[in-house]
Amino acid sequence: MKVYTKKTEQFVNASLEECWSFFSSPRNLQKITPESMGFQITDFDEKNMYAGQIIQYKVSPLFGIKLRWVTEITFVKDNSYFIDEQRFGPYTLWHHKHFFEPTENGVLMTDLVHYALPLGFIGRIMNALVVKNKLKAIFDYRKVKVDEIFNTK
Repeated sequence: MKVYTKKTEQFVNASLEECWSFFSSPRNLQKITPESMGFQITDFDEKNMYAGQIIQYKVSPLFGIKLRWVTEITFVKDNSYFIDEQRFGPYTLWHHKHFFEPTENGVLMTDLVHYALPLGFIGRIMNALVVKNKLKAIFDYRKVKVDEIFNTK
């Protein structure tokens, strides 16, 4: 199984508490996800993030095909980091770490994703042709939306 890595960093013009409050709320995920993903939370206990929390979504990442995606929040350290992992969905492995570090310029937000695709060789081809570009587009969109929300003050 080939495991891929996607890392992004962005400065957020906000206090650590403001940043954490926004990003640790599953309610806000839709605000920073491209409409083209057809992202919709279908089951969620309406609580702020905690270890063990299960969140269910529907997404349409390719060709409008609706997929069910279930993630679990596996670790949370308030005002520092959290980790979500796929329990059911399109990836063989999805492990996403979100780090928040206070700096002189606001908060350095780092996303580190490790992911793997099913189907061996075909999955590697799909990553090269589609998936890595789709993930880049999603994180590029998030950067723009986060800038609009926090960095235009």
